[in-house]
Amino acid sequence: MDAALTAEQDEIRRTLREIVTKRCGPDDVKAAVRTPAGYDAGLWAALAGQLGLPGLALPERHGGTGCGTLELALACEELGQGLAPSPLIATAGLATPLLLALGTPRRHAELLPRVATGELTAALAVPGAALATALGLVGDHEDDRDHRAHRDHWAGGGRAGGVQARTADGVWRLYGQVDQVLDGHSAELLLVAAHTGGFARSRALLFLVRGDAPGLVRVRQTALDETRPRALLELRDVEGELLGDAEAGTGPDVGAALAGTGERVAVLLAAEAVGAADRALARTVSYVKEREQFGRAIGSFQAVKHRLADVYVRVQAARSAAYYAAWAADARSGDGRVDGDGEGGEGGERAGGLALAQGLEALRTAAAEAVQLHGGIGFTWEHDAHLYLKRASGDELLFGPVHRLRAHAAERAGLFAGEGADRAEGAAAARAPERGAPAVRVVGAGPGRSAGGAGR
Repeated sequence: MDAALTAEQDEIRRTLREIVTKRCGPDDVKAAVRTPAGYDAGLWAALAGQLGLPGLALPERHGGTGCGTLELALACEELGQGLAPSPLIATAGLATPLLLALGTPRRHAELLPRVATGELTAALAVPGAALATALGLVGDHEDDRDHRAHRDHWAGGGRAGGVQARTADGVWRLYGQVDQVLDGHSAELLLVAAHTGGFARSRALLFLVRGDAPGLVRVRQTALDETRPRALLELRDVEGELLGDAEAGTGPDVGAALAGTGERVAVLLAAEAVGAADRALARTVSYVKEREQFGRAIGSFQAVKHRLADVYVRVQAARSAAYYAAWAADARSGDGRVDGDGEGGEGGERAGGLALAQGLEALRTAAAEAVQLHGGIGFTWEHDAHLYLKRASGDELLFGPVHRLRAHAAERAGLFAGEGADRAEGAAAARAPERGAPAVRVVGAGPGRSAGGAGR
């Protein structure tokens, strides 16, 4: 991994920092979130039409710039500095990789160039509060196709609830309800996860639904973090188009496409959190240099210095983790660029979930210290310290929580393989009397454990 940024990457950061500084002040953000769209349309036009951010990681053949995840993550870090509300995460982070992975060449040609220019915004609609599960951030999709109902439990499991899809005369009709859809109230295109085949042969598939489709009702919901607007969707016999191949065993796998999307969006969210934490820390440092107590600036107190130093270390560690995760995501695509299948090669490890956990924790710590060290003003609605705290809490509710992100990363790395083997052997020994075997627990020497089973 080369930690040095290229001239092109530095230019992306510099250009976006200028825009964020000019157009994403606290008052600008508060005004933007109160618009019907939930973001500043003029700012989005500049970010998308002039700078091409939605197409930054899209291949050139689809109208994009042909850059990689790292460049898009750098852009998200700068937008996170000002908590700029925009449909970038919903469109470029969640919807675009799925369109790339599962869409047909005809759909690619029709949709992706419009996405790259910002003309078309999109959102992913997953039933229930299971977005992190669907994206594979807190659990893996099972590969056993004989247990689809269990594998796709995040989409409703085929039971009542969620979204159901049925076909008649070659036309798919969707009915059901989805809540907590990021930017779902304003997106022109929706990617809706729905169950088909009834309960016995249920499986989750993705469908394209137009934002103005008859029978679709969209209601913007009140969210903890206003800079991440969410919507409630009601689908009342809405026509949709299947994204991908419905036949089992053919075409791209929906679960694999969602997992690849989850890895990339985790990197983008981690970079955003780092940018927000960095700005919260910088504002706090500036304030403690000015606020006086007992005739001296509170920033000169040793206890305050130590607290802010701890925050600084957390932010820098989170930045390193986010950059590494972005590099690893690009390494998986083989040539360092996003490829057409949305999944990439096997050149790099999956570090997005762990980077997201570290970024959210750094942001939460930086925001909490900002509230505390700003004193009485930090607790008021007039100050913007609460916006950073809400961003950390809101993202953790939607894509976390942090402890589950870390637990899944540890499980994937096999850190607890020895303990898992011991538990399995213990369960087998407990069942032994039923088969006539002696009830003796055999302790093996798993990885990282001694022959006696003592993990040291």
